[in-house]
Amino acid sequence: MCIRDRGWLIMSDKLTQIDISEIIQMALADDISFQAIHLQYGLSEESVKKIMKKNITPNSYKVWRKRVKLFSERRKHYK
Repeated sequence: MCIRDRGWLIMSDKLTQIDISEIIQMALADDISFQAIHLQYGLSEESVKKIMKKNITPNSYKVWRKRVKLFSERRKHYK
C-alpha cells in the first residue's frame, strides 16, 4: 500500500534493514539523485532525509545535508 507525501507516493510498508542500508548508500553517493531513490523505493526526498537523520550520526547528517545542498546548487549551473 502506498500513501502520498507532498505529491510523492511513498511505501507504507516497513523497510527492511537491507533496504535502509541501500537507501543510505544511494543518498550518500553524489551521482544518485533523490528522483532515482524515489523510482526504486517510492520514497520522497523528505522521507529519505528522515531515514538519514534516524540512521546516521547527527554530525554525519549535517555534513551530508551541507554537501547535498552545495552539490544541488552547483548542478543547476551545469544544466
